[in-house]
Order: sequence, then structure tokens, then C-alpha cells
Amino acid sequence: MNNKMAILMLGVACGFAAPAVVSAYTGEELANQAVLPLKEAQAVALQAFPGVITDTELEKEKGGSGLRYSFVISSKGDQHEVGVDAMSGTVLENIPEGANPD
Repeated sequence: MNNKMAILMLGVACGFAAPAVVSAYTGEELANQAVLPLKEAQAVALQAFPGVITDTELEKEKGGSGLRYSFVISSKGDQHEVGVDAMSGTVLENIPEGANPD
């Protein structure tokens, strides 16, 4: 068994699944300014709203440190926008995605 499969099986056994991401990531040019790596931010977002990440953005926005990951997460027909501070890992936003997503 390879290492990736072992890690995935361990995660599933512990109740964690690898983040499912089905879209591109925008804002990569800001990644060198973030303290929190993308994969850790994804894990934080999925704890706040479990599902499948369909959109990922790293952006400068008011609130927290001013640099945040924004994720759109789909689950059972619902979509939420979850914002995670890219410096501290704090969840800054966890709201239903509106009719006019940003």
C-alpha cells in the first residue's frame, strides 16, 4: 500500500476525508503572503461546513488579517461560503451562498 492510500484510509477511519476540490484556485499570486497553507485552510473550512469545495479563492478582504481564503462548499444541494483567515486560520465567514456569489 502506498503512503497516500494509507493516509487517506487513516483519515477516513478517524472521520476525516481528504478535501474534495473540483475547481481551480484563484489568487495564487498572494500565497507567499499567507501563513496558513491552502490544504490546512481547506481542512478548517470543511470542519465549519462539511461537503465538497467547488470554488477556492485567496483574496485581500476586510476583516481578520485582511488576507483570506474563500471557499464555496456544496453539501446536499446547499452551498456555503466559508472564509478562513490566511494568517490565523480563524473562520471569518460561514454563510449560505447568495444568489449573486462574489
